[in-house]
Amino acid sequence: MTSPPAIMLTGVGKRYDIVSCFAAHTTVVAVDPNPLAPARYAAQVRASAPPIDDPEYVPELARLCEAHGVGAVLPLTDLDIEKLAQAREDGTPPTLPALVPSSEVARATYDKYEAHLLLERLGLPSPPTVLPHHAVLDALDYPVMVKPRRGSGARSIHLAHDPSQARFFVEYVHEPTMVQRAMGGPELSIDCLGDPDGRCLNAIPRTMLESRGGESIKGTVIDDPELVGLGRKVMEALGVRGPATIQVFRDPRLGIRITDVNTRFGGAFPAPVLAALPGRSYPELIVRMAAGERIAPHVGEYTAGVTFTRYYWQLELDERMEPTGKDITTGGPPPPRRPSQPSSHAG
Repeated sequence: MTSPPAIMLTGVGKRYDIVSCFAAHTTVVAVDPNPLAPARYAAQVRASAPPIDDPEYVPELARLCEAHGVGAVLPLTDLDIEKLAQAREDGTPPTLPALVPSSEVARATYDKYEAHLLLERLGLPSPPTVLPHHAVLDALDYPVMVKPRRGSGARSIHLAHDPSQARFFVEYVHEPTMVQRAMGGPELSIDCLGDPDGRCLNAIPRTMLESRGGESIKGTVIDDPELVGLGRKVMEALGVRGPATIQVFRDPRLGIRITDVNTRFGGAFPAPVLAALPGRSYPELIVRMAAGERIAPHVGEYTAGVTFTRYYWQLELDERMEPTGKDITTGGPPPPRRPSQPSSHAG
């Protein structure tokens, strides 16, 4: 039986959960510039690359793909999605089998104001959003949120109750901002997966019971056909390839409004994995797509009622920077496997 192609994950950081889940199904090449990035140690192959803005970033990823038989490349942060999209679209070597949206969509969704305009053009629900011109601030319906146009992790987001507060926060945040109507009601997310043709394969909604630094750490998968339908509509309107997390509010006055479209796995990665039907977790589907299989959409087929709660653990490394398998207590997560292949550019 032919082995499945390897999967490359970039910017793995501390997302041990994502890397280990993929590593249970195939060889994973985990790329991160930090040799102590915990998630590197869940992979069979650990690698580093030049900075994302370095001209050698894409060529080095392409070299690693060739060396390890990589069938799909997925970013775990926002920082290189557009770069990977461009590398796939250029059509000249080195090309990458990047499972990301078009560079146009990647660029728009990384800029929250451009994302708002894109959603409006496509007839998708977005909260009232403006750029912070002083005259405009006087006419808004308060409260509002002053947000950086770019950024993640709920960084520098401030609630303003009147024009004077809005002006203060616009000046206080030392980067381009936008002003968005503050949403009421519950905040919810939809974890989606698109195939290489931009078809939505599934959309799994969940609550956001608790977040830390903008990242969901507790939540419950819910049976909500309205959100499932919205997830599918957004994915196919944008032609998203690969994973996406769509964040929404169900405002009592405005109804559902989309506040973010992140074209990567979200903090609540465990939720759609735990809720997936057998053989249909997103990592399994991505490995199958990387092998050339065309997956039939199964939107809305999942197990509701699953709750996840994330927590921290740790690794002990020896003098060669290899996992020892030891832990500070018994009964924790199983010790990591040692890489089955030599590390690439470990350091």
